[in-house]
Amino acid sequence: MNYKSILTRDFKSIAHPELSQNPVRFKRLHMLVLLALVAVIGTLISVVSLDAKAKKHVSTINNDPESQLVLPIDIPSTEQRTELTRTTQEQQQWQTATVKRGDSLAAIFKRNALEASELHAIMKLGKETRRLRNVQPGQTFRFQVDEDGSLQKLHYEVNQLETLAIQRDGDSFVASYHHKDVEKRTNHASAMVISSLFEAGREAGLSDSLTMELANIFGWDIDFALDIRQGDHFTVIYEEHFLNGEKISNGAVLAAEFVNQGKSYKAIRYTDASNRSDYYSPKGLSMRKAFLRTPVDFRRISSRFGKRKHPILNRLRMHKGVDYAAPRGTPIRAAGDGKIVHKGRKGGYGRAIIIQHGGRYSTLYAHMNSYRNGMYVGKRVKQGQIIGYVGSSGRATGPHLHYEFRVNGAHRNPLTVKLPSAKPINKKYKQAFQVHANTLISQIEMFKETNIALNHQ
Repeated sequence: MNYKSILTRDFKSIAHPELSQNPVRFKRLHMLVLLALVAVIGTLISVVSLDAKAKKHVSTINNDPESQLVLPIDIPSTEQRTELTRTTQEQQQWQTATVKRGDSLAAIFKRNALEASELHAIMKLGKETRRLRNVQPGQTFRFQVDEDGSLQKLHYEVNQLETLAIQRDGDSFVASYHHKDVEKRTNHASAMVISSLFEAGREAGLSDSLTMELANIFGWDIDFALDIRQGDHFTVIYEEHFLNGEKISNGAVLAAEFVNQGKSYKAIRYTDASNRSDYYSPKGLSMRKAFLRTPVDFRRISSRFGKRKHPILNRLRMHKGVDYAAPRGTPIRAAGDGKIVHKGRKGGYGRAIIIQHGGRYSTLYAHMNSYRNGMYVGKRVKQGQIIGYVGSSGRATGPHLHYEFRVNGAHRNPLTVKLPSAKPINKKYKQAFQVHANTLISQIEMFKETNIALNHQ
């Protein structure tokens, strides 16, 4: 046996013939793998090094106040987030209701699923919430309720300037009024009567209500139904009320002059230290008389004081008052301060009211359609207060007011009787009033001259 051949045989090449055949290829493969590992390790080292530098840079910025980055968006604090949530919830809990025709507060509560017991508690507040009994169409209520549907707050817009606020206080409610401040401006107007007082007022830019106020001021001295003549003229200084730059209403007449049939009448409004306002002549005498000359806005005098043929009885008899023809339902006002001594039917007078004014004077109002609520025998009334409404009850051929004026029980002609004056201005205010009056009278004279000059251009 030839052992030499066995001993000298290359067993590696037998087991791995590819090694023996491609030694160079084997070495190249190892080199490529090695280079790839080096490249990967180098890349990892670079990334770690850059990350360390970045962290070091951020740390430096955080330690340097001047180099810190300030975000432009404010992140709300916990308290702010809580308050924002509370405000949003409150807005969502408010309900708004507008008063409809024929509505009552009870109907509004029922429509908004509010408890009747809560309404009862509110109305028990008395004087503060009394006006809630007479809500008007178009007015608004705002309710705030909690999660259980219980009323927490109620806001009632009485008008543009006044809001009634009601808020829960335990098991009851408290009420308060909030008023908006208005800007008061002064304006003036002058006009001459051509066809009627109201037409003259409109030509001067006055509202009918302001013209009526002017007539009320001078109504004790001038009978605006009978005494007005073409060529009469007036000048008036009055207030205007503005809210947020917009005019919302006319204010009070501050001063006025009315020239009737050539005779001048002047009136000055004065508010004393006790906050009492009234109109006075330039000498400080009250423009107000103790009685109104006419207690109703009428279309015409249908029958005067004196003997006449009765339209129903058809015989001559004394007519002891004045008949003022007016539409049915026209308000009738008390001619002066006094006490009601009769209310009810009185023979041919129909529904009637008699008012006693002190010891000497009394007035009678007859043929009423109805009485104002709250009128009763013994009730004290103020001058100008509505006591009833024009009708045709009793012996009457049509709607009118029969008005009588008595002095010590004797009938006097209401159109001509001399009416007692109200008290003049208090002596302690006389000097301050005189300064105030002189200023306004000077303005009236200036406005008159300006108006005359413009009319002659």
